[in-house]
Amino acid sequence: MSTLGERLRKAREKKGLKQIQVKQKTNINNKTLSGYENDVSEPDANTLAVLADLYEVSYKWLLTGKGKMMENEDTHVPLTEKDEKDIAKRMEKLKKDLMNGTDSDGLSYLGEPLSKEAMESLLDALEYAERQATRINKKYTPQKYKDKK
Repeated sequence: MSTLGERLRKAREKKGLKQIQVKQKTNINNKTLSGYENDVSEPDANTLAVLADLYEVSYKWLLTGKGKMMENEDTHVPLTEKDEKDIAKRMEKLKKDLMNGTDSDGLSYLGEPLSKEAMESLLDALEYAERQATRINKKYTPQKYKDKK
């Protein structure tokens, strides 16, 4: 059975990306990424979700090695440039809304204010969910409403 590091490397290579390109897209340091791929260290859940999304592979497969490598291998729908712009706009609005909450103490969880790192993790998770929802919804869009290219 393959290790998490081997699966990360395989997914990156299948996507045709070099480590420096992953760094540019995710801000994950090359040394850190190399550590993940060589099983020196393991990414946290949010980082793993970001990599799964970037590599367009199943989070479950990446984490466990079980199931299909590609999410929806038979029906994977890539995001268009317009989709990416729309997601970026929605995420920017969401970030602004979260930062400008009506409560003077800001956003909190279990009565404690969220740290900057926790806020970033929350936003990363929401972006991942937004991307997945966009992909799923694109599968069910009637042909007459899809962009003609």
